[in-house]
Amino acid sequence: LEGTVECLSPRQMKHVAAYLLAQLGGNASPSAADVTSILDSVGVEPDSEKLEKLLGSLEGKDLVEVLAAGKAKMAAMPSGGGGGGGGSSEVAPPI
Repeated sequence: LEGTVECLSPRQMKHVAAYLLAQLGGNASPSAADVTSILDSVGVEPDSEKLEKLLGSLEGKDLVEVLAAGKAKMAAMPSGGGGGGGGSSEVAPPI
């Protein structure tokens, strides 16, 4: 499952979202035509090159396993928060 769906731009997410919608609708292996039909229904034009790349990377793979692998990768990513101001935790006395 390495390298299945690497860094996705917002433009690529439309293809992923339509693919997932097709699967949720009961289509176990959505085709380019299926994804295109979903995108067309909401007035979005697919990028056929990116769509074919996505479909090729998912071909023959269990989507649940692909999503689980992605989740595991994200859990391993460092994620530092912005943190607060680091001020005193004491409560100021009322005036």
